[in-house]
Amino acid sequence: MEIKITTDSAADLPIELYEKYKISVIPLRVYDEEGNEYFDGETLTTLELFNDMKKGKVYKTSLPAYESIKKVLESYALNNTALIHLSLTGELSGTHQAVKLVLTELKEKYPDWDAEIFDTKCGSIGEGIIVIEAAKLAKEGASKEVVLNHIQFLSNHMEHIFTVADLQYFVRGGRVSKFQGFIGGLLNIKPILHLKDGLLTPIEKLRGSKKTFERILSIIEERGEDLKNQTIGIAHADNIQVANLLKEAITKRFGCDKFIINSIGAVIGAHAGPGAYGVFFLNKKR
Repeated sequence: MEIKITTDSAADLPIELYEKYKISVIPLRVYDEEGNEYFDGETLTTLELFNDMKKGKVYKTSLPAYESIKKVLESYALNNTALIHLSLTGELSGTHQAVKLVLTELKEKYPDWDAEIFDTKCGSIGEGIIVIEAAKLAKEGASKEVVLNHIQFLSNHMEHIFTVADLQYFVRGGRVSKFQGFIGGLLNIKPILHLKDGLLTPIEKLRGSKKTFERILSIIEERGEDLKNQTIGIAHADNIQVANLLKEAITKRFGCDKFIINSIGAVIGAHAGPGAYGVFFLNKKR
C-alpha cells in the first residue's frame, strides 16, 4: 500500500527535495506590520524577510490557514491514499493541533481513509531530516508501522543546536527582555540554544561569534554519534558563509559527507532573525 508523506513549511527543506520525494507542504503564515499576509515558502522569500528585518521591520507568524490544510489533506482523502503528516513541534506552535483538527474532520467525512499525524518535536531542518527519512521509507514500500517506528526514533534523538546573531530579534519576539537584549548587544553575547522535548531551551551564553562557533563544534562532538554516517542539517538566516564554514569544519573534524544546507524559512526566521544558524544531527546510532 502506497503511503504519502506530508509536512509543513517549518521543515525548511530545499524545494528540490520536496519535489524528488513528492512531499506536499502546508504553508504557515507570516504577517508584516501593515497586516499583509504571506505564505511561508510561497509568497515571501527569506531574502526579502531578512532584508526587511535588518531595516527594522517586524514580522509576526501564524498557523496555516484552514483552507491550505484542507486542500492538501483532502487531495489524498479523495483518492483514499494512505498518509502520514509530520508536523512542527507542538510545544512551540499550534500548527500540529490545527492540522490534527482538520484531519479529524476529514476522517469523519472519509471513514475508510488511513491517515496519521505525527508531532516530530522538531523544527527547521531537524524536522526536515525526519520528513525525508520517512519519505525514503515510504518510497521503498515500507509499512505504516515501520515508518512510524523509525520517525519516532529520529524524533527522540534529533539534536538542534543553534545560535542567533543579534538578541534584538528575540526581544521583538518576546523571547528575552529589552534589558537583556540591550546588555547582550553591548557585550556581544551569543546564546546557544537547543530543542529539548520540543521546547526551546538555552544551553549557554558566550561572548563573540568565534567562541560560539567553536563551542557548537564541541557540542556536536559531545552529543553526536556515528556522525560520518549521518545526514547533517545546516540551516542559516542569510548567512551562507557561516553555513559553508560549518560544513567544512564538520567534514574535517568528523568525516561527514552528507549534508542538507538551506535557508531558515520565513516562519522560524521571523523569530531567529538575520545571521542565525543551526546544525541538526542524531545523538544515537540508528
